[in-house]
Amino acid sequence: MKNYVVREPIPESAEKELAEYSDFVRHLLYYRGVETKIDAEEYLNPNYDLHVHDPSELKDIDKAVDRIVDAMDKNERIAIYSDYDTDGIPGAVILHDFFKKIKYENFTNYIPHRNKEGFGLNVGAIDALAEDKVKLIITIDCGITDVPEVKRANEKGMDVIITDHHLTHEVVPEAYAIVNPKQESCKYSEDMLCGSGVIFKLVQALLNKHREKWGVTAGWEKWLLDMVGIATLSDMVPLQGENRVLAYYGLKVLRKSPRPGLQQLLRKLKVNQRFLTEEDIGFTIGPRINAASRMGVPIDAFHLLATTDEVEAGRLAVHLNEINDERKSLVAVMVREIHKTVKERYPEEEKKIIVLGNPKWKPSLVGLVANKLMEEYNCPVFLWGREEGNEMKGSCRSNGSVDVVKLMKALPDGVLAGSGGHAMAGGFSVTDSGVHVLAEEMEKAFEKVKMGEGDRDTTFVDRILSIDEVNWRLHDDIDKLSPFGVGNARPLFMLKGVIPSSVRTFGKQKNHLGLTFKNSNDRDVDSIGFFMTPETFGEKVKEGQPLDLVVAVEKSMFRGRPELRMRIIDVI
Repeated sequence: MKNYVVREPIPESAEKELAEYSDFVRHLLYYRGVETKIDAEEYLNPNYDLHVHDPSELKDIDKAVDRIVDAMDKNERIAIYSDYDTDGIPGAVILHDFFKKIKYENFTNYIPHRNKEGFGLNVGAIDALAEDKVKLIITIDCGITDVPEVKRANEKGMDVIITDHHLTHEVVPEAYAIVNPKQESCKYSEDMLCGSGVIFKLVQALLNKHREKWGVTAGWEKWLLDMVGIATLSDMVPLQGENRVLAYYGLKVLRKSPRPGLQQLLRKLKVNQRFLTEEDIGFTIGPRINAASRMGVPIDAFHLLATTDEVEAGRLAVHLNEINDERKSLVAVMVREIHKTVKERYPEEEKKIIVLGNPKWKPSLVGLVANKLMEEYNCPVFLWGREEGNEMKGSCRSNGSVDVVKLMKALPDGVLAGSGGHAMAGGFSVTDSGVHVLAEEMEKAFEKVKMGEGDRDTTFVDRILSIDEVNWRLHDDIDKLSPFGVGNARPLFMLKGVIPSSVRTFGKQKNHLGLTFKNSNDRDVDSIGFFMTPETFGEKVKEGQPLDLVVAVEKSMFRGRPELRMRIIDVI
C-alpha cells in the first residue's frame, strides 16, 4: 500500500505574504516553493517577453549560429539529425519549419531507426549522410556522448553542431559547437530544458541576429511553441522556470495550431483542439508519436507534424492511429503471454521482483509491458527482448521498493553489457552469458538494495475534502497553476468514508472504473479510474459501502461540454 500524507497548513508568514489569493491557491503556491508576491505573480501569470531567457547566454550558441549561416550562404547541404521520441521528433519539426520559413531548401531530416540504429548518432548514418554530400550535421536531443561518431563525421569532412540536454560524460565529442545547458561552464539560467527547448533557443538566436536578412516578422517563432509544448510536456522535464513558460504558451499555440496533421489526428481521436490539455498530449498525441518509432517508422510521425498538405495529413493521421492500435495489440499479446509465465514461475507469496525475457519480444515494446506488469503486480519488473541483431535489450520499472539504477549496479560484472536510467525506470542490455543468470542475480541484488518501508516515497495529499467541496470554484483555483507535470504535480485530495451510489465499469473491455457519489444537494459527483476495476484495490469496491479515496479534480470536455469530475488515484 502506498504511503499518503496530508500536507500541513502553511505558515502564517506565507498566509500574510500571499493574502491576495484564495486560501487554497495560497496553499498550492507555498507547497511549490512560491512564498512571495513577486514569485506568485510570475508563477500564476507566465509572460513570454519577461520570463523567456536570452539564448545568447548559452555556451557556443554564437558559434552555432555563425556556422549555420555560413552553410546557408554557401548552399551547403545540412542534415537535421534528431532522436526518435516525443522530444526529438517535435524538435526536428522546429528546425525543418525554420528552414522552410526562410526558404532554405538544401537540407534533409534524418531520424534513426529505434531498433536497427539505436539512440544517438551511428557510424552507418554518418557514412550515409556523407554520401548525400552533407557538410553540416545539426543534432537534436542527442549527440553529447557520441565521441567516435562525431570523429567519423569530422573525418568525412562534415562539421557537427550538437544540440542536446542530456548529461555530459567525461570525454566530450569534438564537435564544431555544442549547445547544451548542462555542459560544463554554460551559464544559461535554465539547465533543465528538453531537447526541443534547446533547438528552439537556437532558432531564437538565429532570428535575433538575422531576422531582417530573411524577412521574418517579429514573433513568428512563437508558432513553433506548439512543438516545444508537446516535447516539454512529454519529456518529463520539470515544469518550473522557463519550462513552465514554454509549456504554458505551448498549450496556447497548440489550441490554435494550423498544422493539418495535428488537426486531423485530434479530430480522429475526438479531442477538441480548442480545449487541448496536457493530459491530451500525454495520452493521445505523445503515444502516437512514440508508436511510430516503436513500430519502426519514426519519420511518419515527423511528416504528420510537419506536413502542410491536407491529404497527406489525413492519410498520416489514420496511419499513425493504426500503428498505435497495432502497438497496443502487440503489447496486449505480450502481457497475456507473460501473465502465464508469471503464474508458473512466481508463486503469489514469492513475487518480490519479476525478471523475464524472450528473444521474440520487441525491445521497443518491453518498457510499456514492464510498466503495466509493475502496476498490476506492484513489484519491480525487468523484461528483455532481441531484435535486429544479437544484442538483448530490456527495460525496467520500479514500484518504489527499489532504485533500479542501484539494483543494476549491484549485479556482478559481466551480467549486463550496459545500463542507465533513474530510480523508477531504466534500460539495460544483457550479455550472452549474463542472460542465463539474470533472474537469479537480480533477485540476489534486490535483497541487498531494496528499500525498507520507511524509505519508500511518500505521496503528499493537499487536502481532505468532502463531496460538497468538489465544485467548479475548487477546479478554477486548481487550474490557475496549470499546466501540470513533473515539478508541478496536479493537486491530490483525500475523501474519507464516502459512499458510492453506483459502481460500474466501462470501455470496450470493461477495464475502466466509474464511481458516482451524491452531494448534500442530491446531485451526482462522478469519478473515473482508467485501467481500474472494482477488484483493483484488494477489497472489492461495492455500491453503498464506505471507502477512502485519493483523487484529482479535473474538467472533462467529453461530448463537447464541460463536466466536473474526480480522477481516481487510489482507494485506501
